[in-house]
Amino acid sequence: MFDVTIIGYGPTGQTLANLLAMQGVSVLVLEREANMYDLPRAVHFDDEVMRVFQTIGIADELAKLLHINPGMKFLDTEGRVLLDWPRPQEITKHGWHASYRLHQPDLERLLRAQLQQQETATIVANHEVVAMNETGKSVQISAKDRGAGKTTLFQTRYVVGCDGANSFTRGIIGSGMEDLGFEERWLVVDVLLKRPRPDLGDHSLQYCIPGRPMTYCRSPGIRRRWEATLLDHESEAEITSPERIWALLSRWITPQDADIERSVVYSFHSQIAKNWRQGSIMLAGDAAHLTPPFLGQGMCAGIRDAANLAWKLAAVISGQSDDTLLDSYQMEREPHARAYVETAMRIGGLINSLDRDTALKMAVDQKEGGARMRSIAPKLGHSPIVQPDDHAADHPVGQTCGQITIGPGGRTCDDLVGYRHMVVTREPVEFERGDVVGLCSRDYPALEQSLDALNAGVIWVRPDRYICAVAPTVDALAEPVRAFLKPKAHGSMLV
Repeated sequence: MFDVTIIGYGPTGQTLANLLAMQGVSVLVLEREANMYDLPRAVHFDDEVMRVFQTIGIADELAKLLHINPGMKFLDTEGRVLLDWPRPQEITKHGWHASYRLHQPDLERLLRAQLQQQETATIVANHEVVAMNETGKSVQISAKDRGAGKTTLFQTRYVVGCDGANSFTRGIIGSGMEDLGFEERWLVVDVLLKRPRPDLGDHSLQYCIPGRPMTYCRSPGIRRRWEATLLDHESEAEITSPERIWALLSRWITPQDADIERSVVYSFHSQIAKNWRQGSIMLAGDAAHLTPPFLGQGMCAGIRDAANLAWKLAAVISGQSDDTLLDSYQMEREPHARAYVETAMRIGGLINSLDRDTALKMAVDQKEGGARMRSIAPKLGHSPIVQPDDHAADHPVGQTCGQITIGPGGRTCDDLVGYRHMVVTREPVEFERGDVVGLCSRDYPALEQSLDALNAGVIWVRPDRYICAVAPTVDALAEPVRAFLKPKAHGSMLV
């Protein structure tokens, strides 16, 4: 019997499988397709997600394959900037650039190669899950070999459905979807340049053209992407014909400049699953939430799901935490994902309507030539282990903790701690849990500065790099937090 079975082998499932296997959890991945899809899909992720890839061990190799995104501009019909969304070009608090453009198969190859090195991971491809039955102590899964036609039974303690928008797993737990009201069809065209076209630029451009909003994305290497809304009367067959595509793109590019690599029509939705867990079965990624693409946060949200859930599953499986810890997954992640979905919907409304008032509400400031927008950074939702002392927007509990350099050669806390909990204290403290690393700020001046900045004596940072407790002393921690961390009354700290 496996500890965890993951249904689906996209970036969310691959990330979750890697994080679980790193902790010694036995993982089965069941994938419907025989081979990896080798064409573009997701094209963006951010610095927080890159930090997860750093934890897994693929960030340095991945960075060689990416394009650093300078930002996005929203243009009106005359080409004037309606809204500017610049992305910082310096390294952020997470230790990486704020925004990256990727070719998704590059990421998946690295994630898969890393997982294949994990002794506790088993990957079964070309198998479609056809039945799932929770027995109380385990879940029995029936998966049909799509080649041979044979059905195999697998037993597992937990199941996580990372099986996309049309999730079979979501149907099994009977979760409906809350529809937030956004539904549009968009044509997505990926091309391969035949010759350099620096005039196309490195910024992403949202052309707010009434009746036909369009998007341009700079992808790595010779890849470029355009997206265009479909009119109500247009069919997928009509809009994806090469003649129609080149007519739509004629303002920017011609067949003499590029070859079409892929063209597809997507229906973009804004939906959130009402129930992310039933017993031993859970949802993650697109199975749990669907967002319009205008923030580039669809894949990012799934990676955050994986980072939030993996350490909780490992803690329950190892017996260090009670099964009720898994209830905190939806409590924390749903409000966070919802904030991104709702913001993407507002941007979609702006693109479609040229609504300058909406743009200004989203702006940090207004300068000549348009308004400027900044990225959102929502907090985790409240749970028994995420309980800020106050509800001020700048209160650190529920926010991400920066990646702090603490040693020579640029060594960071992430490098030292890995995918474990970090508790920073002013005096040495020992913890009963094996997945908690205690760091005494007296040994690390940078951590002393962090405590001083928060006027605190204790900071708890989880494996997903979110701050979940700040207090004057260990004794002053809220009881649910103390019960979870299990500090010893006395003893010397061992790191």
